Amino acid sequence: MLRPYFWVFLFLNTLLVCAARIPSNARQNCQRSLEACPKGTVVVSASNPKAQFSTVQGAIESLPNDKSSQTILVLAGEYIEQLNVTRPGPVTLLGQTDHITDASKNKVSITWAQANHDNTGQSVDNVFSSVLVVAPTLDSSYTGSGPTGYPVPEDTPFGSVDFRVYNIDFVNTWSDFSDGPAHALSFSRANGGFYYCGFYSYQDTVYVGKLANAYFHKSIIAGQTDFLYGFGTAWIQSSEILLRNCGGGITAWKGTNTTFENKYGVYIVESTVRAANTSIAPDIIGSCPLGRPWNSLHRSIFADSYEDGSVASSGYIDWVVDGESRLTNGTFMAEYRVFGPGFNKTGRASTNASIVLTSREYAPYDSPQKVFLTPNGKPDNVDWIDWHA
Repeated sequence: MLRPYFWVFLFLNTLLVCAARIPSNARQNCQRSLEACPKGTVVVSASNPKAQFSTVQGAIESLPNDKSSQTILVLAGEYIEQLNVTRPGPVTLLGQTDHITDASKNKVSITWAQANHDNTGQSVDNVFSSVLVVAPTLDSSYTGSGPTGYPVPEDTPFGSVDFRVYNIDFVNTWSDFSDGPAHALSFSRANGGFYYCGFYSYQDTVYVGKLANAYFHKSIIAGQTDFLYGFGTAWIQSSEILLRNCGGGITAWKGTNTTFENKYGVYIVESTVRAANTSIAPDIIGSCPLGRPWNSLHRSIFADSYEDGSVASSGYIDWVVDGESRLTNGTFMAEYRVFGPGFNKTGRASTNASIVLTSREYAPYDSPQKVFLTPNGKPDNVDWIDWHA
């Protein structure tokens, strides 16, 4: 029989987790006015005397390493720093803005200039290039190499159960072309939602690592080469995918064999894929593949999305390494009801890399509830998503 204090502990623990869910109106009011923020909000500014911290990382490091919910408001400005979040409890980062529902008008940017190598060519793991890292441990954030990536120790704990960011841009300024992996975001072993955010780099912009669940809503993701990649699960909803040039593919995923039927992959839904600006658009017509298999179990789907003329007629392409194709029966590079000049039905049919799905074939992947799983494979792992953003 369970003792009464067990239920008290469980109740209090549940309160701590649920407290992260700031009501939508309260959140928006806080983003517009510092005076409207809930009690306990940590404020960051390089110049405002009411702020407790001048750097975002300073505010993050001040948070207790427990399961309590914490909120940080970042006042308008550019912050040149790398961010690292390891705590298990819910964290919400708010960017100050007058335009709550428009990522193109964000007033807060976190910038850093780093690739996975320095100017001498000395290489490091991709994670060290990141503007923002969310992972419980350094080991769990490593990308690694080979078909299965870095061997994260099995006893590694899960990280943040509910990480949220609103109206903040993450910009890797290492170069203005593809010059090796340069993360804007590295997100592993955690659940996280990014609302009206911007992620800007050229290569490997967004990395969603092992056991990670990442939801992007009305955000902007810009890059050139394999700029959506990883091992975990990403759902990109009503967002803009901006092509700053073409190289490799938009998506590059490494699938994983598990004892349960997993849904690891990237899902781009009701979104727009287009050239980043009118200057680059004429140079990349018909040149940008939707993706290529980082390993043979790559899974990605573009669904109900607009594709401009930048997209290659074949859609997806193979990734041939040492003369060997990575395409197998387990490779799943697909589209469902996409439209626009970038969708070429004849071109898709001419290759074995691209799959055009029927509604029945798309059904197992048609909602976040179906693809976001717990670490042991249970579906409907979506309590951490803000459906009202």
